[in-house]
Amino acid sequence: MTDRIEAAAAELRPLLQEFILWAPSHAPGNDPDLVGPAALWHRLTASDDVGRWRRGDLRTVLLERMPQVVEDPDEAADGMLPAVRAYLTFLSETGHLTKGSDSLEELLAELDELEEEFVDKMEDTIAERDWDEEEDDEVEEDESLGDFEPFADEIAELPTIRLRPDVELAAAARTVPLIAQARDLAVWVGVKRKVGAETLLSEDEIREALDALGLTEPQKLWNLWNLAIDLEFLTPDGEDTVSVDSDTAAWPFEDDEDVLDAWMLGLHSIDYGDPELDDDDLTLALSGLTRELLVRVLVSGLRKPLAELRAELAEAVAEYDDLGADAWSATDDPLASPLGWLTGYGMLELTDTDEVAFTALGVEGIVHLVDDEDIEVDARTAIDAMTAHDLLSASADMSEEEADAEFAAWMRLRDPATAAHELLAAAVEDESDALVRVQAASMVGSLGEIAVPAWLEALKEPSLRPYAATHLTQLDVEDAPEPTQADTHWLILDMWTISAGLGRPEFVSSLEDIGPATDLIGLLDVIWKVRHPHVEELLEAIGDAHPDKQVTKAAKRALFKARSGGQ
Repeated sequence: MTDRIEAAAAELRPLLQEFILWAPSHAPGNDPDLVGPAALWHRLTASDDVGRWRRGDLRTVLLERMPQVVEDPDEAADGMLPAVRAYLTFLSETGHLTKGSDSLEELLAELDELEEEFVDKMEDTIAERDWDEEEDDEVEEDESLGDFEPFADEIAELPTIRLRPDVELAAAARTVPLIAQARDLAVWVGVKRKVGAETLLSEDEIREALDALGLTEPQKLWNLWNLAIDLEFLTPDGEDTVSVDSDTAAWPFEDDEDVLDAWMLGLHSIDYGDPELDDDDLTLALSGLTRELLVRVLVSGLRKPLAELRAELAEAVAEYDDLGADAWSATDDPLASPLGWLTGYGMLELTDTDEVAFTALGVEGIVHLVDDEDIEVDARTAIDAMTAHDLLSASADMSEEEADAEFAAWMRLRDPATAAHELLAAAVEDESDALVRVQAASMVGSLGEIAVPAWLEALKEPSLRPYAATHLTQLDVEDAPEPTQADTHWLILDMWTISAGLGRPEFVSSLEDIGPATDLIGLLDVIWKVRHPHVEELLEAIGDAHPDKQVTKAAKRALFKARSGGQ
């Protein structure tokens, strides 16, 4: 889900920043940016530990996931495997390749075996996208019912959409009626049921299945059959047999992540909500009605009176297809099927005031559908569900004005003194994440004297002591320690870490902020002593990036001292 992707990205950020600093001197010629998507989807689909890599993970990520999500398959075909090779080497050499991983030698051998197939996959992806672009050129923006693109500007202008936490979404997903029915159908199918070439089930089997599920309409049965396949409750088992998956009967699953993964697999089943008429042409005229309903409720602010929605959709159907008006009139209630499916999948509800409104689960789903269309949407975790770490991670990607507004809203729900402790505690969860640490110090610093107890507590944490000593001194707190030279050097190293993650020009600019080259050389002669998690990578990066040869020599001397302990 969206917040899980954001959490995974936040978890990976410091590791990738460290890799970016490591790569120029250890793996020159590689593009570290190509590692990001592979590392993210490894964390989301293959491992709950960013440092645990197995040979099978590489096949899953590179051959199954990357063709679907990579932005530039041409660039990926040329550079992704060398970049992943460098990243795995980095993990191994820096001690980040955790217990349970295959050896570096085994992982690199697997990469070699996958190379030809990966390049073929990327070339297939390029061909498919070229074909799609040619088709798009042919239709020349020919819009159809259910397209989100015509609403892109309205979606972008919507107020921030707030997403509920996974624990709440999983609880809602466990009660989704359609998934329970798909499970029951799959269990009824059983193991190795033979299916026909023209009709999957015989007439007797159809009647038996309808009775087992308490249904009266065969069309609903086939929609549930397709949903069961989408959910991976039913899987092909030979050329003419299907079988229930061994885990299906356990739905609803205990693990929240498993529940949400299953629900997301079935998200695109919304298309099964489109009305089915006896006339194929009329059925085609209403194709996309369910998506059209969703997007119109979205742009109305996540809820819309049913009467207005019905009138808008009738007009849209007539506009998009010459047979639209006839198709609309040919059904007793054109919205019965779309609303029935969307409420059955837990996405919409009909309120007491006859409004169609998104549920929390539906909001999560529509945000994913909009993202799939590459349409900009402002969606964030709900303030009341946002942890201190959520706030810090999200704020790092916002403008200063947006971050201040988010912080103010978060603070309105908390006692300031408690909030200060929460923020600083979140900042020490990962000592290598300088960006989160700086965000936390800034936010807590804005709270003034009420944060003094939290700052005093933070003095015990090496990564926060420089910030705590600085703020306590500014607040004239009695007996507070004065910032030391080492504290100042730590703050500088944090700033350099952040700027290094922004790119080479920003990094060099931050070095020049120190002053003339002689000042920087003098700083390098002592800053190597600070036990900062990125000091060695930063010194190495300075030696590689700074245009002044005297500075690069000083950086290399400092790096040697840092690695040898000053010997």
